[in-house]
Amino acid sequence: MEACINVEKEIEKVLSKFGAFNDHVYRTLNELLEYVQNLQKEIGEAPSTNEVTAAQALILTQCCKKVKDVVASMATEHRDLHGTVSKVGKAIDKNFVADFASTSNEEVFQGTENAKLLNQVISEHFLRQGMLDIAEELIKETGLQMELQKKEPFTELNRILEALKRKDLEPALAWTKCNRSKLIEQNSSLEFRLHRLNFIALLQQGIFKQEEAIAYARKNFQHLASQHEKDIQVLMGCLLYLKQGVENSPYGYLLDPVYWEEICDIFTRDACALLGLSVDSPLAVCTNAGCIALPALLNIKQVMQQRLVTGVWNTRDELPIEIDLGRKCHFHSIFACPILRQQSSENNPPMRLVCGHVISRDALHKLANGSKLKCPYCPMEQNPSDAKLIHF
Repeated sequence: MEACINVEKEIEKVLSKFGAFNDHVYRTLNELLEYVQNLQKEIGEAPSTNEVTAAQALILTQCCKKVKDVVASMATEHRDLHGTVSKVGKAIDKNFVADFASTSNEEVFQGTENAKLLNQVISEHFLRQGMLDIAEELIKETGLQMELQKKEPFTELNRILEALKRKDLEPALAWTKCNRSKLIEQNSSLEFRLHRLNFIALLQQGIFKQEEAIAYARKNFQHLASQHEKDIQVLMGCLLYLKQGVENSPYGYLLDPVYWEEICDIFTRDACALLGLSVDSPLAVCTNAGCIALPALLNIKQVMQQRLVTGVWNTRDELPIEIDLGRKCHFHSIFACPILRQQSSENNPPMRLVCGHVISRDALHKLANGSKLKCPYCPMEQNPSDAKLIHF
């Protein structure tokens, strides 16, 4: 962020100078044109038989000199602008490191299977974003075999989301009705929130929609009363203020546009949970995580190169430093060996001992003495081969 701010300052200087130069050029050229036009008019009014006098010749000479001086001055000022523009490039080079190869591993995307998985992830991202044409074209060009049943959920979700953005609740309500039992199992409030928006829309139309609003409530809130009793009571209280307008009542907060904004997020979250999908696109999550981690990795790589200890980062499967990506990127529990104080990995997974204590595989091998192992936390002796690999 600091690098972006530094570059932005240089860009603001360039824009400021360009603006000042533009104003100066416009004003100077207008004055010069007016001066030349007046001189032309004065000479044109003189009798055509008269010869150019010495005074007029002097004036013409001065005019030509003035035009040349103005043009030369503008050229000089324009050249000065090039120096200011070049500083932007220097600021970018100074604040941003262009060599990202030192923190990347190109082997990850090599091989037919890896390329196929990458294309599949990109295709699913486009499907999630509603870019169906782009996704179809990518699937066609890369030769992916994506089944129709995998595409249909994304198509339906995007169709419903587009309708919600237009404040059309019917497609979403039809979807919740078809999946009501599953939504109840995951304790979703989506159906109630959709009906609440429809009910409030009726209330906004005043006393003339009172009977229609009551009928709508009886039809759609009855099966939701057990879960949303208090919220429904609040909605019923709005009926008392139809004459003066709900917006002028204590329930005016129900008309806040934020309810329309949040319904899209709620639908996306509940629908993805129902379909066994993550709310965010895996590609977007990886990209965001990389953007957060990249500056720290570039800094530590630069420090290693300066101190000639690049060999410390001997494998790219492990990070040389701990990077906090924030709560949004915490997806699962992390096990750290209590003996070696190292985070578990595929090559060093957690192992459960017979006594129930858990240590890493490396710690297990170091503590083992042939076919005997004494647990570091309890006096129980056991065979190292009895330890079980566990997954968190």
